[in-house]
Amino acid sequence: MPIISPDSGYLTVLNLFRADEPEKQNLLLGAMRQIVDNAGYDGWVSSTVHAGQDKIGTANFIQWKAQENLEARYASDEFRHQVPLFTELTTMIRLLQTTVAYTQRHPSQGEHTEIGPHRDDYTVIEIFEVDPANLDELVDVAGKGFDFLVDVPGYRSHSVLRGKAMRGKFAQPVLGSFAVRYSQWDDKESYDAFRLQAEAEQSAERRSSQAQLDSLTTSLEWNTYRVFHSRSADQPTALSA
Repeated sequence: MPIISPDSGYLTVLNLFRADEPEKQNLLLGAMRQIVDNAGYDGWVSSTVHAGQDKIGTANFIQWKAQENLEARYASDEFRHQVPLFTELTTMIRLLQTTVAYTQRHPSQGEHTEIGPHRDDYTVIEIFEVDPANLDELVDVAGKGFDFLVDVPGYRSHSVLRGKAMRGKFAQPVLGSFAVRYSQWDDKESYDAFRLQAEAEQSAERRSSQAQLDSLTTSLEWNTYRVFHSRSADQPTALSA
């Protein structure tokens, strides 16, 4: 199963889609699963498809060995033929290229930050836009600055990825500098209890880190997800299974 690690050296692409009807989300999930189950691209490592919870949409967490492998995929006829379906079903598409900068886990989660349908994580994906000069500081605050999460009930892990958005006619809006925080929780209840905790009840460490993060962030977008499907390059394709 896919592992999130700063040591992997992988290029991680987050394909985020927003839709306006639950049925369109289901169609997106089906189309994405078909693509993942038949993937055999050079340099492709894994794809993990997520179903939106708080907001209608999907996310695909894709790992590649190198930038040139991704560029070859986007230049292929197959990819160009798939684009119209996704633009028809969505109200927003973001294809974000990132690298993993940081990850932390609760001790109960083992030695690696794993993702996949074999787990029951309640996943949160946050996108922080930031002025380029402040990107390094934001990555540090969003990661190490929230180490206190290890003591929060229901917390499993959080990882921070840094990068720049892919520019393309089907990927909009185009972001400047940004960071992504991918976190895993036991369930919606534990995450909501943390997110909605009154400021007066928060620890001094949390208030300080959150204030610093807010001061660096120029815009924030987030959604919650459940992992829907995952496959790695070492698993057979649907055609050969």
